[in-house]
Order: sequence, then C-alpha cells, then structure tokens
Amino acid sequence: MHLYQIFIIALGLSMDAFAAALCKGLAMSKKNLKIALLIAVFFGGFQALMPLLGWLLAFRFATYIEAYDHWIAFGILTILGGKMLFEAIKNRNEGCPVYSNKKEVYKRELFQLGIATSIDAFAIGLTFAFFEVAILPAIAIIGLVTFAISLLAVYVGNYFGEKLKTKAEIFGGIVLIGIGLKILIEHLFVV
Repeated sequence: MHLYQIFIIALGLSMDAFAAALCKGLAMSKKNLKIALLIAVFFGGFQALMPLLGWLLAFRFATYIEAYDHWIAFGILTILGGKMLFEAIKNRNEGCPVYSNKKEVYKRELFQLGIATSIDAFAIGLTFAFFEVAILPAIAIIGLVTFAISLLAVYVGNYFGEKLKTKAEIFGGIVLIGIGLKILIEHLFVV
C-alpha cells in the first residue's frame, strides 16, 4: 500500500472525528486554543492507537488468510463506509448535542468520543496487517491527519455550525468504499 493511499484512508477515517470536533466547536461559546488542542490530541491519538491494536491482532493471523485478504479488506472498508453513509443520512436532521456549560470539555467525554470515532480505525489496522503495511508511518499519518482535521473542525464548528457535519460523514464513507473497491479491483485484475 502506497503512502498516498494511507493518506486518503486517513482522510476518510478522520471524518467521524471531524464531525465530533465540529460539534465541540459548535458547543463552545468562544474560541479556546487549549480546548481545541485537547480535542485534537484525543481524536488524533485514538485514531493512531486503534489501527496499531488492529494490526497487532491481525498480524498473527495474516498468513492463514492471505488468499482472501483482498475480499476481507474490501468487505471491511465497504461496511465501514456504508455505515458512515447510512448514519450520515439517517441522522442528517439531528443536531449536535448542546452542553449545559459550553466552556467545559470533559476528558471522560473526549475519551468516549475518541473510542467511538476510532472503531473504524481498528478495522483498518486489520487490513494493514494483511497487506504488510509499515505500521509506524501509517499510524503517524493517520494520527497527524486526524489531529489537524480535528483542530480545524473545532474552529470551523465555532464559526459555521452543523451544516458541514453530514457532508463530512458522507465524504468519509465514500472515501472508504472507494479504497475498498480499488483494493478489490487491483487484486482481481492483476495479471
């Protein structure tokens, strides 16, 4: 897998974090760099940690299923992308949660959001093991891309609100499905 593909996957994976950070920015009464950085660190950190955990788990089993790895990668990416599309369309009229104290961002809540927005990244880590991806550069790219996108999203959310949330989730779903199709087509049509 090439670095540009990992970067595209990182963009797709970061869309859940983008949507959550957008909501956090919406809930903030004014810009706060310290809180924005805290949000970005949580999301970027979890997006880097979860693929590593998936890779570690799958790496032990990759040799047993390498004949089917392209189908597994296609299936995982298509299911995750489809799930993102479904949830974006289903929840398009739901707003971001409103917090009683807009100045407070709790670490426990960020921890829960970090896990919730990075479950997809765990599954991507499984596919990285199948394709023998160099995991350290991959998780660094995923973590840094998610950090940057989350930081940006807090400020965008503070300015523009909920209008971008659904579009970000739809974009992320399409990207993941597209990468899955590319992996399948490359494997099926390699001479």
